[in-house]
Amino acid sequence: MGLGEPDDAAVYRLDEARALIVTTDFFTPIVDDPYQYGAIAAANALSDVYAMGGRPLLALNIAALPPTLPPAMSAQILLGMAEKVREAGAVIAGGHTIQDKEPKVGLAVIGLAAPDHLLTKGGARPGDLLALTKPLGTGCITTAAKNDRAQAQDVSEAVRWMTRLNRDGAEAALTVGARASTDITGFGLLGHASEMAEASGVTLVIQAGRVPLMAGAERYAEQWIFPGGSSANREAYESGVRVEADLPEERLMLLYDAQTSGGLLIALPADQRDRFAVEMAARQAPWWEIGQVAERGETPIVIQP
Repeated sequence: MGLGEPDDAAVYRLDEARALIVTTDFFTPIVDDPYQYGAIAAANALSDVYAMGGRPLLALNIAALPPTLPPAMSAQILLGMAEKVREAGAVIAGGHTIQDKEPKVGLAVIGLAAPDHLLTKGGARPGDLLALTKPLGTGCITTAAKNDRAQAQDVSEAVRWMTRLNRDGAEAALTVGARASTDITGFGLLGHASEMAEASGVTLVIQAGRVPLMAGAERYAEQWIFPGGSSANREAYESGVRVEADLPEERLMLLYDAQTSGGLLIALPADQRDRFAVEMAARQAPWWEIGQVAERGETPIVIQP
């Protein structure tokens, strides 16, 4: 899998039992704390391996750092990345650094998966249920923080979610025989859901009232505090979204909100729902059932109450 498939990472088959998963991601700071910035960047980069059903093996640092940045601050960014990679059971084996006017950090990650048990965007089937493993809201909350309009406890909660690895959801999904997954990042829930629907040739029916939100997200949405990427997402994907619910504009916009290190959207066989719940509970991992997969209709996405 590579440029011809709209998946979250490239996949290279080594043999009948093993495939390499290769991905990369990096971005500018979205929080003030350098350690948290590094940890979020690492969790976000590792997420694409989990979204494909893989296990991270090693990572390479990607870092563009201003020469004026205090060395102690640069060290905290790199420490945040290193400790998050270690939490994932992988190692940082090197990397590359350049100078730049604004910090940009992330990882190139290599993982391992079983070729016959990959999670892909094209694996959803009618009758599957849709599970989401993190609430929405990082886009509007971090944008509010950048404009000094966010409450400290809301930012802390967003950081807690953004630094949480997607390992639990991926492991539980594989255990119950799921075949479709993607992580919710820059294209928002509806953007990434649209990609899954198109790749699978189905329609995803999302029940807006069941989609979880982080604390404060609705408050900032009501003030129309969104990153530019959220508006771009709506412009790009709304032609493929049919809204069958009487939603306030800000609530609909949250479904387009550009996320950082968001959760997994997993299409589960309906008869495996209870088993998935048990697997997630055993890992003390949260999840929400937010809809179902239907036969392909007029649009790839349908929003219901």
